[in-house]
Amino acid sequence: MTRLCAFALAALLLVAAPAARAASDQQQLVDAAALAIENIHSAQDPVAAKARALMHQARAVLIVPALVKGGFFVGAQGGNAILVPRDPGGAWGYPGFYIMAAASFGLQMGVEVSEVVLIIMSDKALTAVTRNQFKFGAEAGLAIATLGAGAEANTTSNAGADIYGFSISKGLFGGIAVSGGLIHPRSSWTHAYYHDKLSSNAVVRKGGVSNPGADALRAALGGI
Repeated sequence: MTRLCAFALAALLLVAAPAARAASDQQQLVDAAALAIENIHSAQDPVAAKARALMHQARAVLIVPALVKGGFFVGAQGGNAILVPRDPGGAWGYPGFYIMAAASFGLQMGVEVSEVVLIIMSDKALTAVTRNQFKFGAEAGLAIATLGAGAEANTTSNAGADIYGFSISKGLFGGIAVSGGLIHPRSSWTHAYYHDKLSSNAVVRKGGVSNPGADALRAALGGI
């Protein structure tokens, strides 16, 4: 295993522990995700405008309300995430809980917290993301594009991507490097939130659960 993968997995495990949390923690994550979507909805920013247009056609959206980045020479990124699917009729479903972790090398001093949103445009991409562990850059046939500075100028080259990603830090919209990032289901949180034994991936793929606490998030997505 490379140092990059080892460090990413270490970051993932750090975010994951402890495995079981109170339902209030899951609700706080859902509420934070709803706020992130509302910020995208109201922002007067070209990246936000592009994101809103893409979400009209999206198959799902993955939201990391707080991706923490920091380190000395070796930087790690990690955060709890929720994945919200959209059914063929256009209605947004209920979220499954996940973890996003990544690692990068370079002089990265200090700590930064960003909101990260991945807009999943195709069934193929959603199927890949809802495997037991998805790694960006390792999935053949998936086109991944970044929305950020210069995104409007790169619209042609970015057209037709399976996943679009961007970040929001201190109210500023920009790109995010997702190469090497990992997405892993956090089914213990999904169990606690719905009081059901369905895994995160099963909730996203098949539905069959509900929680009124997620209705504000679903309404925010529907209002874009």
